[in-house]
Amino acid sequence: HFRPGLTMDQLKALPPAFIPKVGKVTAGNSSGLNDGASAMIIMSAEKAKELGLKPIARIRSAGRGGCHPSVMGLSPVPAVKNLLKNDPKLTLDSFELCEVNEAFAGQYLGCEKELGLKRDITNINGSGIGLGHPVGSTGSRIMVTLIHAMRKHGKTLGLATLCGGGGVSMATAIEIL
Repeated sequence: HFRPGLTMDQLKALPPAFIPKVGKVTAGNSSGLNDGASAMIIMSAEKAKELGLKPIARIRSAGRGGCHPSVMGLSPVPAVKNLLKNDPKLTLDSFELCEVNEAFAGQYLGCEKELGLKRDITNINGSGIGLGHPVGSTGSRIMVTLIHAMRKHGKTLGLATLCGGGGVSMATAIEIL
């Protein structure tokens, strides 16, 4: 996590987390693990109407993907591509905001390059590195962060992705109602 007074020199001095001496992933460019709990209610429009509830968003489309565990951080790429195949009216340019969870800065950079993500609309509140990585509630943290950012900025269509351990991923197109 970011700490007041942290300097670039201190970040440069951090040891590699996975590959001694040559690794690039450090505690300084990785998300911290946070305690977290969350809940979401997902139901059909019909059930919401029956219960007298007013939904704030809907899932327009979803895709799942996977890749070899050695490059697990790139699994959002096939998930997004599958989402776009599932909803041919969508392109990556259709999304007004994106929330792409990243455990490591390098992971996000790889996804950004492969998908052509735009930094000015992606992770505008910081995502995993800036906000933390609450294991077990990452998916709902990403969705809630995206939905509230979309509402705050008057946007109607967003993309949420999450990368699971071992190379699995989900991507979801969210529409504000």
